[in-house]
Amino acid sequence: MATVMLNSTPVSVGGRFPRPGDTASSFMLVDTQLQDVPLSKFWGRRKVIAVVPSVDAAIGLTIARSLEALAPSWDNTVTLLVSVDTPYAMQRLLHQEDFRNFQLLSTLRGRDFHKDYGVMITDIPLSGLMATALIALDVDDTVRYAELVQDINAEPNYEAMSQALIPPPPEQLLEPGITPVA
Repeated sequence: MATVMLNSTPVSVGGRFPRPGDTASSFMLVDTQLQDVPLSKFWGRRKVIAVVPSVDAAIGLTIARSLEALAPSWDNTVTLLVSVDTPYAMQRLLHQEDFRNFQLLSTLRGRDFHKDYGVMITDIPLSGLMATALIALDVDDTVRYAELVQDINAEPNYEAMSQALIPPPPEQLLEPGITPVA
């Protein structure tokens, strides 16, 4: 069991948080139209999965706005924001903020996600919510980056995730005296 902080108070988090190199657990979440969405829907694309306690919490909205700005720079990548909120609350947020670059998904019918992705808050009164996390999967659903944010109200490290998911190309060795063509 992991521990994260909320306003200087330790909060217990259950389940097994994924590690780089793991194969991601399958899931079945719900979109804003009440449709079931399995992980397999995104096979062949990289996945960025941001987990927030609620889209109505300040940190949820902050992370959503960050993803909206960053997602277009990740080629062949689907960006998902997962929370326990109802699809109706998520739909309201989409319309209020005009988000277009990521998908909001609910654990409404996918409560195994909490445990399978190691983000299940177990302490009352927050039990049932999820801790803040950022997970990146490659096209084959192998975990390339996993961060359980140590403070529920803090943003994850998007830059580290981006570098792990889409590493810069290796520098090409040039013969002395040869200048690369720009």
